[in-house]
Amino acid sequence: MRVLSGIQPTGRPHWGNYFGAIIQYIALQDAEQAYYFIANLHALTTVRDKSLLRQYSLDAARDLLALGLDPHRAVLFVQSDVPEVSELCWILLTGTPMGLLERCHAFKDKKAKGLIADAGLFTYPVLQAADILAYDSDTVPVGEDQVQHIEVCRDLAGSFNHQFGEVFVLPKAKVLDNSARVPGTDGEKMSKSYNNTLAVFEDAKAQRKQIMRIATDSRPMEDPKDPASDILFMLYSLVASERECEELAAMYRHGGFGYGDVKKKLAESAEAFFADARSRRNDWESRPDDVRDILRAGAAQARTKAAQVLARAQEACGLKGI
Repeated sequence: MRVLSGIQPTGRPHWGNYFGAIIQYIALQDAEQAYYFIANLHALTTVRDKSLLRQYSLDAARDLLALGLDPHRAVLFVQSDVPEVSELCWILLTGTPMGLLERCHAFKDKKAKGLIADAGLFTYPVLQAADILAYDSDTVPVGEDQVQHIEVCRDLAGSFNHQFGEVFVLPKAKVLDNSARVPGTDGEKMSKSYNNTLAVFEDAKAQRKQIMRIATDSRPMEDPKDPASDILFMLYSLVASERECEELAAMYRHGGFGYGDVKKKLAESAEAFFADARSRRNDWESRPDDVRDILRAGAAQARTKAAQVLARAQEACGLKGI
């Protein structure tokens, strides 16, 4: 099994990113081979400040390393350091129907909201397909909202193979665990767009203050409550042990407690849960050259593989051998 996943460098990771995706990506690094890249070409559609994009890209690498990605077991690199992917993207674009891209969710949603949808967003699924196909990836972990893009990738690869011969491996989506969906501090899905996030690497004291400000209902303390429908309990269940969750659930059902007590438990458990990752993050922060060395070594490995796939595609469609 060859796994591929990309992380857009558009800001620091929050609990939704971690529990909803990153922790599941990293669990797959023991596959036969795993490629993880910092998707700075994709991020360029939204981040237009060069210094910020560079910083976000380096930070994303530090974050992944701190959260458990092991460069000895997986290939970590920056997307733009593998130019073969961009060339492969153009080859795929030449055979991509406009109608296929017009039906993609990201483009349709932005257009429906009256927002400017540029060519980068429009062709995003094709670059994503090139990212996947360049490494002969057969497994791509994605959320439900990204499954369509894997289907687009399969369509493009299948069409190319039909026309020019068996060049590309057709990947399959590995849909991430839906139970890992994380509520934001307002009860909606945790998202930077909603400004309702809890950052993974936030200072513990600052995060405690943020947790203590989470709005709760006004039911009397003595009333029993359903833990499954409560934001605080759902967040607590992510960072506490199974035994601790059972004890808190029993307290909810019995009643006779204040939400302030739950918030304190949540803050304490979160601090303990992320303590090691925050310590590792501080260590990587002090070693930027080591991070860059890892990214360079990863890019060299990725380019070797991507060059092989690109050469197959070029030969098949007549771009080589003139």
